[in-house]
Order: sequence, then C-alpha cells, then structure tokens
Amino acid sequence: MPAEWAEHERCLMAWPTRLDLWGAVLDDVRREYAAVARAIAEFEPVTMVALPGQGTEAAELCGDGVEVIEMPIDDSWFRDSGPIFVLDGKGGRAGVDFRFNAWGRKHHPWDADDRISALLLEHFDVPRLASGMILEGGAITVDGEGTLITTEQCLLHPNRNPGLSREQIEDELKATLGVTTIIWLPYGGLEDSETDGHVDGVCAFVAPGKVVVQLPSDPDHPDHERMRVNRAVLEGVVDAKGRRLEIVDLPQSVFVEVDGRRTEVGYLNFYLANGGVVVPVGGVPEEDEGALAVLASAFPDRKVVGVPTPSVAWGGGGIHCITQQVPRA
Repeated sequence: MPAEWAEHERCLMAWPTRLDLWGAVLDDVRREYAAVARAIAEFEPVTMVALPGQGTEAAELCGDGVEVIEMPIDDSWFRDSGPIFVLDGKGGRAGVDFRFNAWGRKHHPWDADDRISALLLEHFDVPRLASGMILEGGAITVDGEGTLITTEQCLLHPNRNPGLSREQIEDELKATLGVTTIIWLPYGGLEDSETDGHVDGVCAFVAPGKVVVQLPSDPDHPDHERMRVNRAVLEGVVDAKGRRLEIVDLPQSVFVEVDGRRTEVGYLNFYLANGGVVVPVGGVPEEDEGALAVLASAFPDRKVVGVPTPSVAWGGGGIHCITQQVPRA
C-alpha cells in the first residue's frame, strides 16, 4: 500500500444519504462535502458517487470541476467502505476489498456499502483482491515502506473480527497491504464511539519516518493523557526500515456546537492531495490558524487549505473519513 502522499490519479468521495444519521444537518453536510470536493479538485480529479436519483443535486452543488456518477450506497464514508489500493512496484495496481459492517453494525443497512468497493473497482477496471476481514481505511496509516500504525481500541474490538486473533489480523494486513511492521497504539479517541477509535484521529504518517500526533494541550480534554500514552509508544518503536520516528505534535483542539451538541472538529483528519493538504477547520480562528501552521511546517512543499466541516464532525468524522485516494498506477 503506497503512502497517502504518493501521486494520485483521483480522489473518491460519496454523497451523504443516510437520513437517520444526518437528520437536521443533511443540507449543511452536503454543502460541506461539496466544499471539500471543490477544494480537492484544485489539486487532483474528484469523482463523487451519488445514490441513483441524487446525482443531479450533487453535481449542482459540487460544480463543473467534480465528476459525479450514480451507484447504490448506504452513506458517505469512502475512507472506510471504499477499496484500499495497492501497487506491485512494476506498474500494476489493484484494489483490496475488505468487508465492511458499519463500524460494528452501528447503522442499518450497510450491504450496499459492503458491495461498493467491488462496483468501483469494476467501474475503473482495477483488479479486485478480496479479503474476508473487516477493516476500515480510517483504522490504519502507512508509510509506503512497509510500516502500518493502528489502534488496539479499534482493530481488536469484538464487533469487527471476533474470530480472529491479533496475530491473524496482523497476518492478513501483511498479506493484503504488503506491510512488514505493525505498530499498535493502545488508544483511539475516548469519545470516538462511532469508529471505536480510528487511528486517523490519533496520528498520521506525513513522510517516511515522520508522524504527526494529536496531542491536546488542554488538560481537561478527554484524550489529554491517552494521547500522551500513545506518543510514548511511538517514541519507543522503530519502523520497517529500522528508523526511530520523528514526531510532530499537533496540540490544537477545537469544540463547536452543531445542532445543540458539543462537537470536536479534528485537525488531524486531513486529506493529502497532489501538492495540497485539505484540512477540516471549526471556524475558531486562533485554534484553526495554529493547527494549519503546524501542518504547513510538516508539509513544507504542499499548499495547506482549511475547509469548515463542523457538520461532518457532528456525523462522526472529518475530511480524511469522507475521501479515498486512488494512487496513480
């Protein structure tokens, strides 16, 4: 599996559809998805998948720079339900189709999202590699050189693969994604009950041997101590190349109110585009600008762009959660 900073052919997204999730914020979240799509389209092509009958609305909001196609979907989290692409080093590309069960059967139905990877791979004429293991893309971050980081809180949760041991999960990750070193962090977000602690709320590879770590500076933040435990683990390990990891701390954290609920907008949940970094922001200038500055220092050769996504956060995710890169073959 190549790193997310490898050259992309396009970005995949899906149009929000699940009324029982989005409710009163559905119109707002669709505008936010469209704004994210437009921001990414400044750097690379974007394909938005919409439920049959909703393509026209999606195209109108996204604008001419975003391709819209219609396919059956249950909702709009392609980081988790979409295929994960791998390269063979010889010019070939395939898509790994892991099973999807709506983060431990939290939302019904999920059968269309479980099938969408196969449909997308057929649509783009990319060979499909099927896996019987349940895995969401937000649960892993890789360096493209054989190292993968994940959380025990998510991957070992009994609502995903209760019949698989930790060793069997590692074996499947190595077989399907080509990784050789797996780093297990104990914690995801304490309040991340939707994904059970995806790593894309904890840390992200930003270069070989280099990770950005969410490290809330506020001692009253629910993850203040937990993220420091995770950081200590990262300090003590080496990657697949035997390197100690360089760690960049992202101390900023912002909470906003959406539809009467306190909601955290996670700055770490960004998307790496060709030449760009598209970052969720909450509309709180001091925190937003501080986080964007940290990420700009971590990505000195990329343009960092903030897009307000409070409604996406209210639904349980961020920009990384609603996107999936397709690496260039």
